[in-house]
Amino acid sequence: MQTMSLRMPDYLKSAVSDVCAGEKISLNQFIVNALSEKVSALQTVDIIEKRAKKASKKDFLDALNQISNNEPHESDRL
Repeated sequence: MQTMSLRMPDYLKSAVSDVCAGEKISLNQFIVNALSEKVSALQTVDIIEKRAKKASKKDFLDALNQISNNEPHESDRL
């Protein structure tokens, strides 16, 4: 594990400290969680973009055509 120094505006530090107090977590834990969520979101976008590049409209339409055209079950109706 590594230590790093972080600079942030006073207003943000105050807001984050309030959230941390309300959640009963440390500032460190909040920042680690926030960074983890952001990295995960960006990696997910990358994965989706890579998969989209491999996509084929023909394959998609072929898959849709394999679905039966039945009426939805009564409990599934809107």
